[in-house]
Amino acid sequence: MTDTPIDLGPQTRIVASLADGVTDAQLADATPCPAYAVRHVLGHLLGLAVAFRDAGRKDLGVTTDSDPGDALPDVGPAWRAELPKALGELDEAWRDPAAWTGMTRAGGIDMPGEVGAAVALDELVIHGWDLARATGQPYTPDPAALESAHAFLLAAAEEGDRGEGIFGPVVPLPADAPLLDRTLGLSGRDPRWTRPA
Repeated sequence: MTDTPIDLGPQTRIVASLADGVTDAQLADATPCPAYAVRHVLGHLLGLAVAFRDAGRKDLGVTTDSDPGDALPDVGPAWRAELPKALGELDEAWRDPAAWTGMTRAGGIDMPGEVGAAVALDELVIHGWDLARATGQPYTPDPAALESAHAFLLAAAEEGDRGEGIFGPVVPLPADAPLLDRTLGLSGRDPRWTRPA
């Protein structure tokens, strides 16, 4: 294994395990991600895994140029095979130190390689929680991925100085709240969100 700043593998495996725990009956259920049902979160995770896999490989094109907000993501009939495969390939792509250097692109935005990795980890941490919370599964993100996501979201919120997280208005939480809760708050998530009865 090559030496890279952060190993994406643990968090990609956590997300793959959560996806494996989703039942077909839960695909239409609500999630903490506004306007997304479980199937849409899964579709978004599949799309971002492919996009950031290709960003890590510096294989720029359609998958890295597409704006994820252009259409509501969804899953097809083969998602149970496609998602873990894409997550594994995402992990593999970022094991190459070259992925972390120079410039790359994802979501149609050019960024340094190390920023691309930080964005990918943030997406995996936050949407992993969305998926776990929506489907009633326990969730403990990889500690290194959580630290990375918190630092990334904190910097984004401070830079914006308008109380906005990347995914919505920051939800204020006490300084002594658990790191996951504070990270979710910075993303615009309310960590107290529960599934509708």
